[in-house]
This record gives sequence, C-alpha cells and structure tokens, in this order.
Amino acid sequence: MENKYSDLEKRTEKFSLDVRNFCLTCKKDIINREYIVQLIRSAGSVGANYIEANDSLSGKDKKMRIKISKKEAKESGFWLRHILVYNDQHLEEARVKLESEANQLMLILASILRKLED
Repeated sequence: MENKYSDLEKRTEKFSLDVRNFCLTCKKDIINREYIVQLIRSAGSVGANYIEANDSLSGKDKKMRIKISKKEAKESGFWLRHILVYNDQHLEEARVKLESEANQLMLILASILRKLED
C-alpha cells in the first residue's frame, strides 16, 4: 500500500514528465525557447525538492525543501502562462491543464507547509 508521500512524489514526477512532453510539442522559436528552458527547470524542481524533503534529516530542512517545491510549482504556472501556443487549441488545452496542476500542487504544498509550521 502506498503512502501519501509516495503518492505526491509520483504526482510531482508526472507533472514534470507532462511538462516535458508538452514542451516537446511547442514551437521552438526565439521566445518560446527561453520560456521552455525555465519551465522545464521549475517543473522538475517541484518533484526533486519534494523527494528531498521526504528524505531530509531535520524538520528545518524539510520545511525549506517544501518551501522551495511550492515556489517552483508557482513558478511553473508563471512560465506556462508565457508559453506561446499560436492559436493551437490542443496546445492551449494542454497548457491550461498543466497550469491548473501547477496551481493544485502549489496549494497542496502550502497546506503541508502550514501543518509543518504548527
């Protein structure tokens, strides 16, 4: 049976992979190229920092990693709003879905952080 930590680890990894796949389908012009690099970094960092938080030795380190993960989820939403999809309805739907997931992850991580600070 999986625990809530591994469920969220899998969810953050899926987000990172979905972002990667989305970026592969985007037009690689001079503008999008920069946004794609930033988006891939922030999306991957959400899960990487969450995994580190679960492996951390101290409560202070765990809180710091959760804060970073939350910040990266928020940043991913920011970069997703900047990607140009050039009126491609399929890409726009995928972009909106990913932006929603980034926001949901940010809210989940904010909730975890609040509980750690209590």
